[in-house]
Order: sequence, then structure tokens, then C-alpha cells
Amino acid sequence: MTTIAPSGVPADTAPRRTRRRLHRGERSLRTTVVLLVVGFNAVLLVYPVVSALRGSFHRWNPLNGTYDPIGFENYATLFTDPVFWRTALNTVVFGTVVITLRVAVGLALACAIFARVTRWKTFFRTIFYLPTVTPLVAVAYVWKLAYHPQIGAVDTVLGLDINWLYDSTFALPAIMVMTVWKDFGYAVILFLAGLYAIPEETLEASVVDGCSPAQRFRFITLPLLAPMTVFVVVTSVIAYLQAYVQILVMTGGGPGRSTNLISFLIYEEAFVKYNFGYASAIAFVLFFCTALMTVVSFRLAGGRSLLKAAR
Repeated sequence: MTTIAPSGVPADTAPRRTRRRLHRGERSLRTTVVLLVVGFNAVLLVYPVVSALRGSFHRWNPLNGTYDPIGFENYATLFTDPVFWRTALNTVVFGTVVITLRVAVGLALACAIFARVTRWKTFFRTIFYLPTVTPLVAVAYVWKLAYHPQIGAVDTVLGLDINWLYDSTFALPAIMVMTVWKDFGYAVILFLAGLYAIPEETLEASVVDGCSPAQRFRFITLPLLAPMTVFVVVTSVIAYLQAYVQILVMTGGGPGRSTNLISFLIYEEAFVKYNFGYASAIAFVLFFCTALMTVVSFRLAGGRSLLKAAR
């Protein structure tokens, strides 16, 4: 027997129409959101990338309207430019040292916090993560003051007399130390997440089998943390190949070219010399290097297991 709703529509038909109208509304909302996201990426991501790629084949100065096609001349100039190779070497040294220290310090502190004898774990997690959420510009200015040869805390505490940021020997290592201090908390949190994901039965079985703490770390903890280690390394490679803010604030690429990294060179060519074509060529070389190093990191450190874990 069909029940008549107060509106005169059968009761079992009214909810169906409501659901149909709701589905139509949801479909419109989804379509609108997807179109907005696609439009946002097209305007703010795809169009600038395509424009930069075209610009890398031109002599391009937007201030005077120069946009002359020159083929691969920017790329040919790039590979014979000693400044580019000097900055590339600085970038490799900077990235290798900072990533290694970030992983080592982050893993060591994560294991220390994860240990059962450690108390106030939440406090330590908060303290170690605070520099990561602090704006990099503010951190760079504070460390620049700490490195000051007359009033800086570094020389005062260590009893040294070194002009850290104006000596070509110490300037890049000084920036590396600041960068590691700023970013190691990110690795601590990720490694802690990996440690808590290790099955407790596995660790207890190793204790029953008589494994020492060193053997347990080497043969159980490290292999099971491999996917997280790969993730930290890959994200660090991407981040440090684009390191720029600390260079701009602390040294401006000097003294000489001793702290000039590739991202800062792109900034100089584009926004100081207004040589946008050459800057675009450097940016695309950096892009391909980043992609290549990401693939190599996956291959060397077991990226397939990471992909399987992600799935």
C-alpha cells in the first residue's frame, strides 16, 4: 500500500527525488571544484613553466621588451660558464653535507626519543620541531647576528675570532650548520613515525633471540626504516637544490662566489641582471637535475618498497 505524503507525493517517491536532486547538486559542486583546481594550476603553474621554457630559447628582457629567438645559445653559454660550474659545485657540496647531517641527526634523536627509558617524549618532540616551523627568514637573521665577529654568540661561546660569513673558508659551512639546525626536526618527526610503525612483536622477538641493541638497530630497525629514509632523502634533495633564502639573507652569495648556489644564481640572473632567458635555461637544467636525482635516490635506496608501502 502506497503512503501519500502531505504534499500529495507518494512517501517512497519523495526521498528518491530528494536524493536525485542532491546527487545533481553534488555533481555540479565536484565539477566546479575540479575546474577551479585545473584553472588554478593552468594559470599559476603550467603557463609560467611553459613561458619559462619558451623564454630559455630567447634573449629575454621584459623591462625593454627584448624577446629575440636565439635557439640553444643560452644552454651553450650555460655549460661554458665558469660561474655556473662554481655554483653547481657549491650546490652539490651544500646538499650532500646538509642531507647527510639531517638524516643522521634526525635518526639519532628519533631513536633516543623512541627508547623506553626516555621521559617527556612530547616535550622533546615539540622542542626539536620548533625550528622547523619558525620562518626561515627570521632564523637566518638571528644566525647572521650570532655569527657577527664582534657581538656574535658563536665566537663568544667557542672563544674564537672568526668572521664566519665574510671568510670564504667558513661562510658555506656556517650556512650549512644553520640549515641543519633549522631542518633536522622534520627528519626527527618522520623517523619517529617510522619507528612507531614497526611491529612491536618483531622487536620483542629480536630480544628473545638474544640480539644486542646494536644488532637490533642494524638488522631490524634500519631495514624497516628504509622507506622513510628514502622519503626524507628525496624531499631533502628537492628542498636543498632550491635553497635560496638563507643565502640571500646571510651572505648574498659572497664572499666572492663561495656561497653562491644555483637557485641564488637564477635569482641574480633574472631579477638583478634581468636576463630572464639565461635564468630560465638554468632553471630547467636544475629541474632535470632534481628529477634525475630523485629517480636515482629511489633506485639506490629501495624506492620500490616505498611505492609498495604507499599503496
